[in-house]
Amino acid sequence: MKITVIGAGNVGATTAQRIVDKQLANEVVLVDVIEGVPQGKALDMAESTPVEKTDVRVVGSNGYEATAGSDIIVITAGIARKPGMSRDDLMTTNSGIVKSCTAASVAASPDAVIIVVSNPLDVMAYVALKVSGFDRRRVIGMAGVLDSARFRSFIAMELKVSVEDVNAFVLGGHGDSMVPLPRYSTVAGIPITELLKKEVIDRLVQRTRDGGIEIVNYLKTGSAYYAPSSSTVVMLESIVRNKMRILPCAVYLQGEYGLTDTVAGVPVKLGRKGVEEIVQITLAPEEQAALQKSANDVKQSIAKLRL
Repeated sequence: MKITVIGAGNVGATTAQRIVDKQLANEVVLVDVIEGVPQGKALDMAESTPVEKTDVRVVGSNGYEATAGSDIIVITAGIARKPGMSRDDLMTTNSGIVKSCTAASVAASPDAVIIVVSNPLDVMAYVALKVSGFDRRRVIGMAGVLDSARFRSFIAMELKVSVEDVNAFVLGGHGDSMVPLPRYSTVAGIPITELLKKEVIDRLVQRTRDGGIEIVNYLKTGSAYYAPSSSTVVMLESIVRNKMRILPCAVYLQGEYGLTDTVAGVPVKLGRKGVEEIVQITLAPEEQAALQKSANDVKQSIAKLRL
């Protein structure tokens, strides 16, 4: 198994380190345009492997020759969001970056599965899909796992329970119109609607929607990377080990949930081929309407791009 991570910033480098620590690949290639950065970080990671007893080859590169034959490509490249900047503000700059990264990486690895992490996530997943020409099962956006992890964290904090007992689903776009589903969110199998008052749930839902910008406002000069990298690696692990986990991921929809020609977060089964199945759950009318609105927001953003 060979995995390429494009972008050696905080998200990319932390993702690469977690891949190495979990020994999910025999070889990890870290790519970045800044000379010396991927090489230095890759060497540092490689020097950690004897201590961690993980026999993984780690390579840093400014080009794509070293990525040839990758099984999975993780795209994290792009500028980070700053205070006062919406995800849409990132779109023009990051779409150009994702276009070039996708084109170069798929030329070297035409059989790979692509996981997109760059923001604005849903639009960037669409860009990677169109530029790669891949089947939609092989281009997956990481968003729902992260948003669900944030929702789970906030539920656990509120109830003072172990995060291990909390499960939650967040669907839709990775932005202000994301759709947390309290009805499908549980603590030890108990729906949170039986454990928390509606006004508390509403507050946690809003905090989940604001989860990314809350961290940006604290950091001032950067954005989240620990939870995004963990969420990416959960997806990688399900693909590499063919675990068939059902996770909320951003995928191109062709009629599922009544949505077409857009990317939105929905539950999918992840295995060695990428998306093995899009799982369709029953939504209440208000949940379906919220998902439709979220998907429409993504569609409107996609329409602004010239692909």
